[in-house]
Amino acid sequence: MVAVAPMLFAGSSRILGVPDTASAVPISVNKHLNKHEFGWCCRISNDSNAISETVTYPKYDRLLPCPSHKIPPRIEHLVVSQEGPVLQYICKALDLPHLFVADLIQFGAVYFALVSPEPPPTATAEQIRIFEQVTEPLVLQKRSSLKGKTIREAQKTFRVTDANQFVEPGTYLRVHVHPKRFPRCYEIDWRSRIIAVEESYVVLDKPAGTSVGETTGNIEESCVTFATRALGLTTPLITTHQIDNCTEGCVVLARNKEYCSVFHCKIREKKVKKIYLALAASPLPIGIIKHYMRPTNTAPRLISEDCIKGWHICQLEVMDCRKIPWPAIVVQDEYCGWPSQDYAYECKINLLTGRTHQIRAQFAACKAPIIGDTMYMPAAIAEMINPGLNPFGKYNKDFSSESEKETAVINWIAQHGKEPSVAIGLQACQISWDDDEYIYRAGLPWWNYS
Repeated sequence: MVAVAPMLFAGSSRILGVPDTASAVPISVNKHLNKHEFGWCCRISNDSNAISETVTYPKYDRLLPCPSHKIPPRIEHLVVSQEGPVLQYICKALDLPHLFVADLIQFGAVYFALVSPEPPPTATAEQIRIFEQVTEPLVLQKRSSLKGKTIREAQKTFRVTDANQFVEPGTYLRVHVHPKRFPRCYEIDWRSRIIAVEESYVVLDKPAGTSVGETTGNIEESCVTFATRALGLTTPLITTHQIDNCTEGCVVLARNKEYCSVFHCKIREKKVKKIYLALAASPLPIGIIKHYMRPTNTAPRLISEDCIKGWHICQLEVMDCRKIPWPAIVVQDEYCGWPSQDYAYECKINLLTGRTHQIRAQFAACKAPIIGDTMYMPAAIAEMINPGLNPFGKYNKDFSSESEKETAVINWIAQHGKEPSVAIGLQACQISWDDDEYIYRAGLPWWNYS
């Protein structure tokens, strides 16, 4: 059978048809395939002039220790053809060691759905035919596990948590063979990063290069997991709010579900105040900066100086801006093409609205990108070189058609770089709530140690 899936993934991935012998099929990827396009068949043939090559992967043993080198993304999509324990099936289908697959399941890197998702628009006629075959009503009616469920409900994915979970023919599996890793977790003295331990919550000075909570394919390497272990707690800590992986500073972790709900309520009622320090490449004026953010969950986050219907308001207050020496510590791609200079600008910010990437996107829009921000600094440079490149910026122009505007938006997105993998000049330096009745501060930001 051949599985089908409408999801988008970066890197090389495939949809694998697993015959009754449960043997794997060699992978080929198109060199011309867009990095965000989902390659979901054994050989990509979207471009008749494309050159294909076989991808070779390293031998597997265990997920730990964490690899020191970067491994290319690998996500496998399967439709089960032979019933049995999920661990055994994946081992045979993908020719992976037993312990490695067991580690993947422990990491939360394996997902299942009772019925395969619908094929994407790029599906071939053969792939569509197979999908229709395995989801044919008479076939589905014979599966007792689907009784009382709609197709949509049966296509919902869940994590596999038990290596002995029984899977029946027709079950969809998604295996993150190369889950996103966070090696920084193993370099941190986590006990020293604890700011406060209270009855209902813990305040952590989050290190940059780590995820606050679980990520797709990795529930092990996170702040909540390592902080829980460092404190010797028997009940796992719970995420109450997020800051970017590349950002350091204060985060509040709940010790129980009740307080998690309480803190969420405080955030909704705007009783939580967050102060940030940002290390910018240019100075910013004191006062409130306002933009509007496009309502999508994908990066980069696009913002506009003008109000656009449906876009979310973004506001922050620059409380202080002082010139400091450019940090001596080498930051990954710290300039990103930015002209070399002797000084940076440390801004103290009162975050009035908490949008994802808000400070980073707003500072870049003000031509004062955050040092080390490999995603937004390249776009800021491009806009400075070519004013008007940003279709939502100060010098945006009127477009003759929607297609022309859409092309301009796509081009603008392309000016952005990749998400930083290490620290950028941004720290959540203070968090407080209930009119500063509870107030906690992080340690010195990394650039003050340079």
